[in-house]
Amino acid sequence: PSPACDKSRFFSERQMIERMNFFMAMIPPTATHQQQKIRVVERSGRHVPLVYDGAEVAAARSKLTAHLAAFRPSEPLTGPVSLLVKWCFPLDEGGRHRNGEWRTTRPDTDNVQKLLKDCMTGLGFWRDDAQVCSEVAQKFWADVPGIYIEVGELRQMPERGSR
Repeated sequence: PSPACDKSRFFSERQMIERMNFFMAMIPPTATHQQQKIRVVERSGRHVPLVYDGAEVAAARSKLTAHLAAFRPSEPLTGPVSLLVKWCFPLDEGGRHRNGEWRTTRPDTDNVQKLLKDCMTGLGFWRDDAQVCSEVAQKFWADVPGIYIEVGELRQMPERGSR
């Protein structure tokens, strides 16, 4: 992976019970969870909004799920989870950006993270994405595009008064 996507530690070994990290070489999808479609349907005489993935979001979900499946853990994490994601977008043809430079344009990190976490939940990385207690998302321009992920289960804090 590019220098921007090299492995980095954001927790000490003592804070993590279990950790895995991997790099998925791909052009990261730019369609986000925010771009879902809404249609109003009639059910039992009432109009109800129905939320569904448009074609771009469905393709992004499929791409992420296919790449993530290779790294699916044998058992889901059950405790508090830390998640570090480095989104490495391909350098533009015009040469305006350098490898490792921060990407300050869309998509927003919170929107791409939501779709990624939904896919990881569906594949059993954890039971519920509400378990993600610590989250770092970064976007870079990179000569090697892809997504670097470090996910781990955090130790519970000791009870008050205990050592």
